[in-house]
Amino acid sequence: MATTIMISNDLKAELIALKLFSSETYEDIIKDLIDDRKALSKETLKDIEEAKKDIKAGRYYTLDQLKKEYGIK
Repeated sequence: MATTIMISNDLKAELIALKLFSSETYEDIIKDLIDDRKALSKETLKDIEEAKKDIKAGRYYTLDQLKKEYGIK
């Protein structure tokens, strides 16, 4: 059974941009995104959560800071 969902025009544009070929359906794109998410290992998911905590706590370097530290212009 099919269903209809509402999405913003911005999200629709993002989905269109993700199409690998013009005949690909939104369902195909969404399935691919879900499969990609499922493919992340538990360790990767844990690392992502830790990184989110670090960012919220201000424990990160900006690109400009790293460039300055390593002498990159």
